[in-house]
Order: sequence, then structure tokens, then C-alpha cells
Amino acid sequence: HPHLPYLTATRKNFNMSSNETIRIALIDDHTLFRSGIKALLARQDDYEVVGEAADGLSGVKLVEQTAPDVVLLDLDMPVMNGREALAQILSSRPEQVVVMLTVSEDSEDLTECMRLGARGFLLKNIHADFLVDAIRKAAEGDNVFSPEMTARLVQSLIQPNTPPAASALDALTPRELEILGYLAAGHSNKIIARKLNLAESTIKVHVQSILRKLELSSRVQAAVYAVQHNVPQPL
Repeated sequence: HPHLPYLTATRKNFNMSSNETIRIALIDDHTLFRSGIKALLARQDDYEVVGEAADGLSGVKLVEQTAPDVVLLDLDMPVMNGREALAQILSSRPEQVVVMLTVSEDSEDLTECMRLGARGFLLKNIHADFLVDAIRKAAEGDNVFSPEMTARLVQSLIQPNTPPAASALDALTPRELEILGYLAAGHSNKIIARKLNLAESTIKVHVQSILRKLELSSRVQAAVYAVQHNVPQPL
């Protein structure tokens, strides 16, 4: 596995309550890599590693026992691979936040994991601060990707032989169209609310309306749709 530069990680202040601990489970067959991740996360006041497992089957049991806020899950593991573990975890805990952390840059792995319900797909060569921030965003409900994987996801979900119909966009209000642009740019509800000077709850209502009108089921699909239809993104 590529070395994760956890020694360069710095403690950051995010606007979260000091008692709001993010509980994390690590599932990866490389002991040294898990140790590095634990050392990195131990530097964050509000992160707690509640358990670790070295294979997918043990990982499924770990998640059942600890009910963590975020699971970091490798793909290539013995006994049970990451995709099988992901499917089992989400079948018993549909709302569980699982982020894949892997060396695989394969588009099929990416799309399959997102189809199964993973909240993110991160490569092990990312900077430590990126991982720390991504875990926090995932815990808050956002989808998180390594930058190069976002482009692969968009390309894999676009069907080039099926020209998209633009008529559905006509059903959106100007405000919804504007928010769709922010979704395409990868912003969370909290950031969009700040940019537009609106309540976060208002943004959630708009996002739900956008998904309903476009007949989509997730923010990721909405972002892909926006890219397909050249929806303007914020500068």
C-alpha cells in the first residue's frame, strides 16, 4: 500500500461541539496501515477509533458490535472482500456511513461500491488532512471522493449513447437550479446555506425537491445530472 503521510497531519478546528465524538471503525488487512490511521486520528480531539478488523467477515461483526459513526473499509482483503462486507453491513444497517479506503482506481470498483451504498471512495495516496476532513464530511452526511475518482464517477455514470432530456430542468425554480449548481460543485448543505444566506433546513427542503423533480435518489446522481446538462456552477 502507498504510505499515508500521517505525520504531516495537523489538528484543525471545525465548528463542531467538543462533546460530539465521531466514532470510527477500521477494516483493513494491513496492520501497519491501520496503525498509521489510528495515529493520525488520535491527533483529533473529537475522533475515536472504536475497533479494527483485518478481514471483511471480522469487519461485519465489528460494525454490528460497535455501531460506529463512520466505517473505513478496504476493498482487497482475505476471508471476505470489501464489496461483500459493504453489502452485508448495509443490509443490516442501511443508514451506516461506510467510506471505502483503497488502492484501487478501478471505475468498476467505484461504481459498484456507490451502487451498494458507500458514502465515499478514497485512495490511500491522499494527504492525511484530506482524509481527516473527508471523515468529518461523511459523518455529516456528504459523499466524499478522492479528486481523481470524482471525474471517473461522473464518466462512468454518463451514458454517452442516451442524450439526456433537458425538459426536467424546466421544472426547477431558479433557486433550485442555483442549488443544483452548488451540488455539482460538491458543496454540503451547510456550505450552500452559508453562501446563499439561508437556513440549512431550507437547503435540505430544496435538495429533496430537486431530487423528486429530477427523479433521482442521491446528491451524487444530482451532481452527475448537473454536469451532463451543463448546469452553471458557482465561481
